[in-house]
Amino acid sequence: MANPAAGRLYVVATPIGNLGDLSSRAREILSTCALIAAEDTRHTGVLLKAFGIETPQLSLHDHNEQARTPELVARLTQGASIALVSDAGTPAISDPGFELVRAAAAAGLDVIAIPGPCAAIAALSIAALPTDRFCFEGFLPARGAARRARLESLAAEMRTLVFYESPHRVRDMLEDCAAMLGGERPAALAREITKLHETMYRGTLDGLAAQAASDPDLNRGEIVLTVAGAAPAAVDATAGVDGHGGELDRVLKVLLAELPLKQAARLAAQLTAARDNHAYKRALQLKQA
Repeated sequence: MANPAAGRLYVVATPIGNLGDLSSRAREILSTCALIAAEDTRHTGVLLKAFGIETPQLSLHDHNEQARTPELVARLTQGASIALVSDAGTPAISDPGFELVRAAAAAGLDVIAIPGPCAAIAALSIAALPTDRFCFEGFLPARGAARRARLESLAAEMRTLVFYESPHRVRDMLEDCAAMLGGERPAALAREITKLHETMYRGTLDGLAAQAASDPDLNRGEIVLTVAGAAPAAVDATAGVDGHGGELDRVLKVLLAELPLKQAARLAAQLTAARDNHAYKRALQLKQA
C-alpha cells in the first residue's frame, strides 16, 4: 500500500535543443520539487538559470546511479518529491534513470511522467517512414564487429528501426547499416533536432552512406537514424538461404583477392543479384575461413 506521506518521483522531459519546448507543467515541477536528480548538474544548471529556477540539484548518471538510488528512494519515502532529468529529452530513454524509476516503483512510490521532448519520437514523426509499428534500438555497439552482429540480428525486422548515433561514428554506422540491412532500404537521418542547424536527410542507406563520406555537416551534431523495416517478400526470400557454395561464393572469392571486403561484397551482390546484407555476411565468413 502506498505511503500517503511519501513524495513523488517526477520523470521530467526537458528540451533537446529549443528551450521553448519546456512545458509549463515541467517548469512548475522543477520549481516546486525538493530536489532535481540531474545527469549533469552543470548542463541542467543552464536550463534552470534560463527559467529562474533555484531548486537544488544532485547528480545522477551512469557511473553513480546504482549507488545513489537507495539515498533518493529514502528521501522520497520520507516525503521529499524529486524531479529526474537527463541532459536532454526524456530520462531513461538511452539516458540514466531506469534504476531509480525501478527502485521507486518497487518501493510502492508514485512515479509520474511529465512528458515532453524525445529525439527518437521527434525524428520518427518527420521521417516519412511507417510509424504504426517501430523498434527503438538506441545506440548500436561502438565496435564494428559487434555493431554488424547487432544489425544482422535486425535484418529481418519488419518494423521501422530507430537508432541514435554519435557524430564521429555516423559514416561507419551508415556503411554497416547498408551492408547488413540492404543499401536499397529507405532511411532518414535527422541531425540537431530543434536546434539552429536542424537538418533532415532522406534517401536510401547507400545514398546516406555516400553523403556521409562527402558532406562534413552530416557528421556533426546529435543524430537519429530511422530505417524502413524489411519487406515481407525480402524476409521470405532469404529465410532458407544458407549462403554456402554457388555463384555468390565464386564471385566473392575472386573479388576478395583484389578488393577490400565491403567493396567486394557490394560488387558481388550487384553481379549475382544477391542481397547486400547476405553478400556481406558471406564475405565475412569467407574472409575468416
